[in-house]
Amino acid sequence: MADVYDVAAYILQKKGAMTSWKLQKLVYYSQAWSLVWDEQPIFDERIEAWANGPVSPDLYQQHRGKFIVAEIKSGVPDMLTKDEQETVDAVLGYYGDMHPQELSDLTHSEAPWIDARGGLPPGANCQNEITQEAMAAYYEALPPAA
Repeated sequence: MADVYDVAAYILQKKGAMTSWKLQKLVYYSQAWSLVWDEQPIFDERIEAWANGPVSPDLYQQHRGKFIVAEIKSGVPDMLTKDEQETVDAVLGYYGDMHPQELSDLTHSEAPWIDARGGLPPGANCQNEITQEAMAAYYEALPPAA
């Protein structure tokens, strides 16, 4: 199984350098849609409901202090299976050209992040997990994209 670093490295290989904020959101959506389309996680690492949206703390440790991320040294893009690559490619096709703020606003309007924060005020620190079950249930119920 791929890990969060492999997914992030694959995203960077496909889209090039980007803000850490955007990378985190694209990794989150890759996980969410893998749970729906492939009926399994694309990685096992935890995602938390941080103030600025969903974040993988493990991935954050790799790019901490960087505004722009060009590579994830421990990530191996080729670790993704063909199905996993297709899932990430579809995520990038839909979300990949969105501005980081747009992605953040979108995650802030969706139940998995909102529910995991449990009513905390905007900007409050939070390390509550956004569970795979919450992601799968929410995104599975969305109407198909037009």
